[in-house]
Amino acid sequence: MTHASTPVRPTASAPHEPSAPVNPARQPDRPAPAPAPQRRADLIRDDAHALDVANAFARDLAPGARQRDHDRRLPWREVDRFSQSGLWGITVPKAYGGAEVSTDTLTKVVSVIAAADGSFGHIPQNHYYSLEVLRVGGTDEQKTFFYDRVLRGERLGNALAEVGQRDFKRRTELRREAGGWFVQGAKFYCTGAVYAHWIPTLAVAQEDAAQRAYLVFIPRSAPGVTVTDDWDGFGQRVTGSGSVQFEHVRVEPEWIVPFTASFERATTIGPFAQIIHAALDAGIGHGALQATLPFVREHARPWIDSGVQRAADDPLLLEQIGNVALRLRAADALIARAARAVDAAQRAPDDDSVAAASIAVAQAKALSTSASLLAGTKLFELCGTSATSVALGLDRFWRNARTHTLHDPVRWKYHAVGNYVLNGVRPPRHGAI
Repeated sequence: MTHASTPVRPTASAPHEPSAPVNPARQPDRPAPAPAPQRRADLIRDDAHALDVANAFARDLAPGARQRDHDRRLPWREVDRFSQSGLWGITVPKAYGGAEVSTDTLTKVVSVIAAADGSFGHIPQNHYYSLEVLRVGGTDEQKTFFYDRVLRGERLGNALAEVGQRDFKRRTELRREAGGWFVQGAKFYCTGAVYAHWIPTLAVAQEDAAQRAYLVFIPRSAPGVTVTDDWDGFGQRVTGSGSVQFEHVRVEPEWIVPFTASFERATTIGPFAQIIHAALDAGIGHGALQATLPFVREHARPWIDSGVQRAADDPLLLEQIGNVALRLRAADALIARAARAVDAAQRAPDDDSVAAASIAVAQAKALSTSASLLAGTKLFELCGTSATSVALGLDRFWRNARTHTLHDPVRWKYHAVGNYVLNGVRPPRHGAI
């Protein structure tokens, strides 16, 4: 198989010509590029197969979650197993050899993995996102090429967010020079880039006095690419969300996919990205509840005024458990409803269908955020002080939920829903709604 740094190049259109987490005990790592897969990944046949594989993988993943979080051990072996399982390729369209699972199935896969290990569950999020950008804006040749690479087991990371900027303007440049196209800039919050074979990078090109954004699929091992494992958040500790530096990185026109153009019309890139985040949050919440139940049954003590011998019979505790379970199930239901809206918008994208999908996803994201945080908090309230033992590592559920739910402000989800319901105003088109 051709190495990721020297891929066979499909035919594609280039942009227009320009008009003129750190572990305190160590220094940031600069990990070696991920080796090319030794064998082609397994092929997921259909939705039911995807769910079976995800559930089996989650059962194997869960026992090591506490230790990986405690040691901040990057899960290279588990990531390789996950990509070789075929789950990274489940959104590839059937026309290109994939299973093309429904959005509902994708969210269930993400949720069950996140319940087993919320940090690990975040790693492929931008992989799926980039595949949606490719589906919407890529040429047939680009799709054929990159979908095949993914089905072989290659992974996509991301380099989207800019370093040190508060105005959301992108400074990472895509420039045409005498020797070809080059990318120059710096990114952070690059979840999955450490493990990636390709790093889809958001870069801007100057065209006719205006900037246009492109998603450039850059080989992780390309000269001039430096990935630094400097993520030091208290949650999502093994996501590989470090920083990436691009120093005059030469790229091929065939790796460049339009981005701005994909938001100038109604597309599902935004709601598709956001529903994965909602599924992650719900999964982390379910993981917290699953950890709460056996601890309450086996270790927690009933309050003295409850009049019962077991914490599991404490009536006020039961009310609280019921509240958490109900809110998580409600979040699941809203995610499933939103997934149907996203699928409908993918089949027939227009202003109305994409707006409806975006609002449905915003509703799901709002509830999954609060339910996930509630589950992580109630774990300690109901299990008691002994649950705070560092050796148990139960705090990882709240830390992961609190960290991941900061991805984009949920208060703006409520605003978008309210403005749509009251005034009929469609939400803006971008990747955060």
